Amino acid sequence: GIKIDKELFSRMSADLGSEHAKLEQEMFTQVGYEFNIASPSQLSEVLFTKLQLPTTGIKKGKTGYSTGQKELDKLKGQHPIIELIERTRELAKLKNTYVDTLPEQTDEFSRIHTTFNQDVAGTGRLSSTNPNLQNIPVRSDLGRKIREAFIPEQGNVFVSADYSQFELRLAAVL
Repeated sequence: GIKIDKELFSRMSADLGSEHAKLEQEMFTQVGYEFNIASPSQLSEVLFTKLQLPTTGIKKGKTGYSTGQKELDKLKGQHPIIELIERTRELAKLKNTYVDTLPEQTDEFSRIHTTFNQDVAGTGRLSSTNPNLQNIPVRSDLGRKIREAFIPEQGNVFVSADYSQFELRLAAVL
C-alpha cells in the first residue's frame, strides 16, 4: 500500500472547509442573500436574474440557464462572483473526492491499497482503481499539496517514471 499522512489530510480538510465557507460568505455579500451554491437552479437565478449577467450564448434547459463550467467560462470577467464560484467548486471537489475520503480508505498502517490494472488501458499502461490515485491533480498548488500527503516509508523514496513511447523506441532499436 501507499502510506499517507492522515494528520496532514485532516489539517487540509479543515483549511479547505474554512476557505470554502469564507468564499461562500463573500458570494452571499455580493448577492445580498444566502443561496445554495451547489443548486444549479438557485445559482442560475442568482447569476441571470439577480445579477442580470448576459444570457447570450448560454445554454438554457428546463430549469433555467446552465451554470456548467463551459457556460461560466463564457461569463468570465463579467462579475467577480464567477471566479468565486469556480474556486468554491474546485475546493469542494478536492475536499470531497480526495482530502476527506482517502484517509477513510486506509488500513491500520495508514496505507491505501489501490488496484493496479494492466489490461484496462488501451495503451498498455497501468491504471489505478479503488481508489483511482492517478487523477489527483498535479498542476494546481492545491493538487500538489494533496500529493505531499503521500509519504514513503523510512529509508524509501517515490520514483516517477514515464516510458514515453517506449514500445516505438524499442522497435526502432531492434
